[in-house]
Amino acid sequence: MRVRKGREVPLDPRYVVHEGCDHIFFVGFLGAGKSTLARNLGGLFHRPHVDTDRLVERALGATVAQIFEDEGEDRFRRAETAELRKLSERKSLLVSCGGGIVERPENCELMHEMGVVVFLDGDLEDSLRQIRRPELRPDLGTAEHAAEVYRRRRPLYERAADLTIDIRNKTFEQVALESGQLLWEKGLL
Repeated sequence: MRVRKGREVPLDPRYVVHEGCDHIFFVGFLGAGKSTLARNLGGLFHRPHVDTDRLVERALGATVAQIFEDEGEDRFRRAETAELRKLSERKSLLVSCGGGIVERPENCELMHEMGVVVFLDGDLEDSLRQIRRPELRPDLGTAEHAAEVYRRRRPLYERAADLTIDIRNKTFEQVALESGQLLWEKGLL
């Protein structure tokens, strides 16, 4: 039972109740499928999902690309940390994180305080193929710049990860199935 608007309401029997803040944070490079995975697993396991980039866009009233252009990456990163911090007030979220969230050590600490970090580990080439609208990815730039960003972030993802899922040469369905099974077996979903 839970209390809603002053009365007790039975919990959905499909919903697993965990103690404390128990978010699952999906990290990885641009185009790794973090948002799609969080949304689909949320539907399957009856858990809400959020996207940190969308939270920042709502908070600042502009798209990620506009924020980068008008106010700079540092402003975006500060807002990203502020939105991440607010997630401690919520429960059982599946959180799709922007590709650069691991660049601030404070963000990694916050994610570990609130839950488990899952790294969707793929190749740069696969990620670049998945990005449908590169103009909306302001930190991507040229192919050379993207490769540099990938090389810089990869060890940060590895360090932040509690769990790693190799997404190379797999369909989205395979990644979703493997992720769901692993998280279920670990008692996280």
